[in-house]
Amino acid sequence: MIVHPTPTGWQVIYHRAHALLAAQLAGHWRRKDAPPRLYETIAAISHHDDLEKEWEDNNITKVGTPRDFTMDEETSYDLLQRHLESALHRSRWVALLNSMHMCYLNEQKRGTSAEADAFLDAQVKQQKQWCKELGISQTDASSAYAFMQWSDRLSLILCQNELPVDERSLEITKGPDGKRYDIVQHNSGLLTVTPWCFETDRFTVNVEATFLSEVKFKDNAALTEALKQSPRQLLEWTFVKGG
Repeated sequence: MIVHPTPTGWQVIYHRAHALLAAQLAGHWRRKDAPPRLYETIAAISHHDDLEKEWEDNNITKVGTPRDFTMDEETSYDLLQRHLESALHRSRWVALLNSMHMCYLNEQKRGTSAEADAFLDAQVKQQKQWCKELGISQTDASSAYAFMQWSDRLSLILCQNELPVDERSLEITKGPDGKRYDIVQHNSGLLTVTPWCFETDRFTVNVEATFLSEVKFKDNAALTEALKQSPRQLLEWTFVKGG
């Protein structure tokens, strides 16, 4: 989960809510320049963080505060494999993009253990097999994954409050067309992405955030119960062409 301190406690955005925001952003992409298998790709984006189950997992730090996802260190390759098998229930295309995402996130661990190497090697082999079965070129698969990565990154910028002040621009990442994209927040609060890559000249996206009124919790069960009972608010961002 994505955690921010507030004057009275914490703001928490669930990781699957962040993924839904990423899918909203992807859904507004200009249709004529969309990557292959757009709707399946949006489904993959929406579900790529299904592994995160905040009401079931341990999400408390040693000092009793909610744990932000950036504090996670251990990788369970068994859980990653189960996540990919779940994605395969939707389609091989969804599983392919999720597999590529898992490799992107864990490639830096290659060489650190036999388990890591085996997982990554198996994914690369499986990706080639799925591309062959689906009649998809590696170029098209890479383009769709770049789209997924772009949407994921833009959603994280919003959810992690990374927008610069004073109308300074921030690079998102390269899009499916290989171009660099930047985001800027205007003094009006409206957001612009350059170059403009969306279907309409103005649209609004949102994510739900939970607000905790306590700073510390005695254990994970107490945190989980507070997450279930605490109020939620809708956070919104409006994008406009040219500001």
